[in-house]
Amino acid sequence: MPASTVIPVLAYEDVGAAIEWLCETFGFSERWRAGGHRAQLAVGDGAVAISERRDEARPAEVMVRIDDVDGHHERTQQRGARIAQPPADYTYGERQYTVEDPGGNRWTFSETIADVAPEEWGGATA
Repeated sequence: MPASTVIPVLAYEDVGAAIEWLCETFGFSERWRAGGHRAQLAVGDGAVAISERRDEARPAEVMVRIDDVDGHHERTQQRGARIAQPPADYTYGERQYTVEDPGGNRWTFSETIADVAPEEWGGATA
């Protein structure tokens, strides 16, 4: 298992096609696969699990921290991904963009561009 504390599990109609798309488009790498119904992909020092879609499964939202939002955005665009929100800077110190994968899941890729206290953008420190 990877060192990450949380591993999201996303459901797809076609696990094999999802693995291929996520690895090719986002640059993830396959860690392991169990038949055609489950797999785990490496994402930096974390992971995402891929499973076969069940009737009750709904699309998910996942945020991934990366070092180069603009370069990653360019890669996904070149591969024909559906960009839901182009790269933008936010007052909370992140540069982010969001893309929708073939399973309808939304992925937000986020790069820290400034260390901003929550109180500076309307939040509160817990």
